Amino acid sequence: MYAIIATGGKQYKVAEGDIIKVEKLNVEEGKEVSFDVVAVSTDSDMLCGDACKNSSVKATVLGDGKGKKVVVYKYKRKTGYHKKQGHRQPFTQVKIEAINA
Repeated sequence: MYAIIATGGKQYKVAEGDIIKVEKLNVEEGKEVSFDVVAVSTDSDMLCGDACKNSSVKATVLGDGKGKKVVVYKYKRKTGYHKKQGHRQPFTQVKIEAINA
């Protein structure tokens, strides 16, 4: 059994016990969070749209962190213009506890 959830403008395929990194959530470590369900696949069939509006995915927050550094380098020729910036995207790590279809 797996589900497709939507959070932070992205969709993730998850199963029970999975640990995933999602866009930063304003939830404390150890708290439980639920996600919007786009689709649910059970052993017998696939539910999506209005058929899965009663479904839910519960997860526990494991912690926050930052991703790998992305270097942004801007350059314009013949003018001496160079600009180097770095960015580390924050994320929240969650563990999928239950999928209720």
